[in-house]
Amino acid sequence: MDIRTLCLGVLTLGESTGYEIKKMFEDGPFSHFYEASFGSIYPALNRLMSEDLVRCTQFAQDKRPDKKVYSITPAGRTTFAGEIAKPPGRDRLRSEFLVAVTFSQFLTPDQLSRVIDDRIDLHRHNIAQFEDIARGGCGDDRARRFTLGYGEALHRAAIDYLSANRHLIEGDDTATIKVAE
Repeated sequence: MDIRTLCLGVLTLGESTGYEIKKMFEDGPFSHFYEASFGSIYPALNRLMSEDLVRCTQFAQDKRPDKKVYSITPAGRTTFAGEIAKPPGRDRLRSEFLVAVTFSQFLTPDQLSRVIDDRIDLHRHNIAQFEDIARGGCGDDRARRFTLGYGEALHRAAIDYLSANRHLIEGDDTATIKVAE
């Protein structure tokens, strides 16, 4: 899904500044499954405005640049509904952890164990975050509860896999390549 469609989606939830949109991807409802930078958000918002899919209202602020608040237009809602109805593309996995494991022959056994332990800890941390969010309440937002549950299930499955199968990669000390003498 492109950032343009994501911005439209965020704006269906209510008016937002570019900063508020970014925060939704950093520590808000989208933070666990999508990343977006200011370098992609603002050009997308400008394009959406040029297509009359988004409006921008500016508010003067003392000793600061004007605050720009974006809102979706009826045409933007129609466009978003059409885009979100399309079959989603495949999820793209980008994992520094899997790169490290792929080249684990360059790690000592202790380093590899630490990489795996750290990844398990990260998954546990993410599960705890999901649980905190759920305790904070999702109200009647079934989609929010679903995405939290889905994310939690993925992290639990990762912990289960890593715990049950780490011996497959940790077991062969002879596979470690000497990188320094």
